[in-house]
Amino acid sequence: MGAFIGSTVADGVEVVWAGAERSSATRQRARGFRDVGTAEALAEAADAVVSVCPPAYAVAVARRIAAAGFAGLYLDANAIGPAAMHAVAAALTDADVVDGAIIGGPSSDSAVLHLSGPAAERVSALFDPDRLHLHVLGDRLGAASALKASFATTTKAYTALLLSARAAARAAGVEDALLAEWARQDPELPARTDRAAASINRKAWRFGAEMDEAATYYQDLGMPDGFSAAAARVFDRLAVLPREHDLDPGQVLDTLATRPRD
Repeated sequence: MGAFIGSTVADGVEVVWAGAERSSATRQRARGFRDVGTAEALAEAADAVVSVCPPAYAVAVARRIAAAGFAGLYLDANAIGPAAMHAVAAALTDADVVDGAIIGGPSSDSAVLHLSGPAAERVSALFDPDRLHLHVLGDRLGAASALKASFATTTKAYTALLLSARAAARAAGVEDALLAEWARQDPELPARTDRAAASINRKAWRFGAEMDEAATYYQDLGMPDGFSAAAARVFDRLAVLPREHDLDPGQVLDTLATRPRD
């Protein structure tokens, strides 16, 4: 996603990135961007920084950029909740911080970048609207993160619920009956869970942290947070699966239904 967002900047804007300690796969995706090495070098070279990383590292990345003396535009486009977003802003006291939420996949047809904060319009101007859908929510920092946490609950937590229901039915010996009932109610649902199970191994390692962020969001609102917290534990359990290729759905469901060792 970071490579895609970098490819959508307006013409005439140079994209640099910090390639130190990154994998060969990441380097392949970042071809065409100028590698300046470290995050500290990036903070010195760039007028604007876009952070797209696993949500558990968002605050640490912001602190590292702040420690390097960055004082430009900083867009946090990570899947974090409002509380973490405010922690990012608190770290970057010399920068103009913008809250960002990416919804959709890494393609111009799918992705929407929602922005909020006093400098949101300035960040929006950095991107080509023909390559990336842009939506400024207003000048309140945290609004974009709230939108992302709410939306993720309707997608990722729902996926965790479906996989859990099917894994439990499989363990109880009634999976075929559940699939038949699903097909009667919604003919697409069995195939949908097959597709989700086959590819979840590539994403579960970061979905757990995202659902933890959503749980904190609901807690801070004084609302029940159990569905997001449970979804986080589902994805944590599936994070042990190999990530190199799609898996047989049965393997994924069996992993989910197996009690993890202490």
